[in-house]
Amino acid sequence: MKIHGSNYRQQKGQFYSKKFAPGAPNPKVARFTTGKSRQDYDYLFRLVSDGKVQIRHNALEAARVAASKKVVLVGEENFLLKVVTYPHLVLRENKMIATAGADRLQEGMRKAFGKPIGLAARVGIGSVVLELSVKAENFEKGKQAMWAAATKLPMKTHTEIVKLEHPVAPTPQS
Repeated sequence: MKIHGSNYRQQKGQFYSKKFAPGAPNPKVARFTTGKSRQDYDYLFRLVSDGKVQIRHNALEAARVAASKKVVLVGEENFLLKVVTYPHLVLRENKMIATAGADRLQEGMRKAFGKPIGLAARVGIGSVVLELSVKAENFEKGKQAMWAAATKLPMKTHTEIVKLEHPVAPTPQS
């Protein structure tokens, strides 16, 4: 039986967190932070959600990989990419028989609990999903990276661009 992400997009009822779920899988997000943390970045790109949805952990990883592929061309030392949202909600599925021998529709138990199949992160309108810091000369690559990441997510998003201010070093007085 194939699992579709659209079945788990809507937020329904109380969530079941990884903290209480025995046998819950680990998140598929390989690294939550990629690149180098520095103080001299000029721009901060924020990928912001325009919808109230659940994002599966494999969609978060796909968005991270897509953004990373675009921005890694400027060099590993010249950007910082962070996955801000953390998938801690356990998704469960009550598997039903869907083979050739099942000629009648299986009904199963009503409101069955199900087994853990994956993780998701709940985001609301205005929640930051990804953050990317780059220097001014890599501004266009940053925009492309955020667009590539947005195509992998199950909701509409927009990118906020923040110009970072650098503290001015005090001049020595004689």
